[in-house]
Amino acid sequence: MSKILCVLYPDPSTGYPPQYARDDIPVISSYPDGQTLPTPRGTPGFKRGALVGCVSGELGLRGYLESHGHEFVVTSDKDGSNSAFERNLADAHVVISQPFYPAYLTPERIAKARNLKLALTAGIGSDHVDLRSASERGITVAEQTFSNSISVAEHVVMSVLALVRNYLPSHDYAVSGGWNIADCVSRSYDLEGMHFGTIGAGRIGLAVLRRLKPFGVHLHYNQRHRLPQDIEAELGLTYHDTPQSIAKACDVLNLQVPLYPKTRHMFDDAMFALMKRGAYLINCARGDLCDRDAVVRAMESGRLAGYAGDVWFPQPAPSDHPWRHMPHQGMTPHISGSSLSAQARYAAGTLEILQCFLENRPIRPEYLIVDGGRLAGVGAKSYGLS
Repeated sequence: MSKILCVLYPDPSTGYPPQYARDDIPVISSYPDGQTLPTPRGTPGFKRGALVGCVSGELGLRGYLESHGHEFVVTSDKDGSNSAFERNLADAHVVISQPFYPAYLTPERIAKARNLKLALTAGIGSDHVDLRSASERGITVAEQTFSNSISVAEHVVMSVLALVRNYLPSHDYAVSGGWNIADCVSRSYDLEGMHFGTIGAGRIGLAVLRRLKPFGVHLHYNQRHRLPQDIEAELGLTYHDTPQSIAKACDVLNLQVPLYPKTRHMFDDAMFALMKRGAYLINCARGDLCDRDAVVRAMESGRLAGYAGDVWFPQPAPSDHPWRHMPHQGMTPHISGSSLSAQARYAAGTLEILQCFLENRPIRPEYLIVDGGRLAGVGAKSYGLS
């Protein structure tokens, strides 16, 4: 028998939905690169389109786990020495967490978790796990690659348009009964003709570029591995070999790189000084890619015309986090990858990985971040241990 400790975000404050806005969600057969969707054995214990990413939803896992004799603990109480997470960690064999509401597996916590064999991310992004410590301990780290990549890409496009067109303040005027046209349009521009760039053009970054191509923008990208020439030609991409180069060139810049020691605070005062005055920055990757206070300074000085995204550090962000109160921002809680459509995929992927692990079958290589004491699968392409 194994003990599975699962940390999920709290249930809706207004109560579980008695009825959903839609009766179903669209069916997709594969991801854009041809990778198949999760294929767990049997019938998942949830309905597609239902809210399963919170505590009561339990990712639909309880039926499978308890029918096979495993102990399953689900909680949203994750912070502090007396939290439910901390109390149950010492004898847990598997920890499941989400990027949206992460249970941080620090070196200290990993040292305490003497039975831990698998750290499983329900979604994409395993930077809340100290990968070096996991590697040294031989702990497998896995996530559901591509399960919510398009969900995040759509959120990026929405954020770009919301900032550039000054949508959010304009909506507020409409809600409050106003008709303040001059106030609304005094910060509203067309996206057409602007230079848009993404630092990181993997699954999400490339999906963003493809979705913005029809807007008539000039497209730029930077990443460690250059894209194939046919993709560059198809999208009319300009390649930059450094983040500094693309920061100077773009009116709108999107961050889509993983967080690890070398990328932490890559956007600081020095990087913002390189950007065009009045540029926009979108960050739906990880909050700690940016120096928190440098973002505030760039916004207050006008170096940035807007900052939007849904990632913070830490998560949940404290109520006094300065990004909540900056001018001209479009921040949301970390929701981009947890739409009801995405939840169906990452819940099914979580079940698939658990079944493979508990039944001693190989986990798909594309789901692996750390395996056998080293970076593996997508982890070897995306992360670093230093």
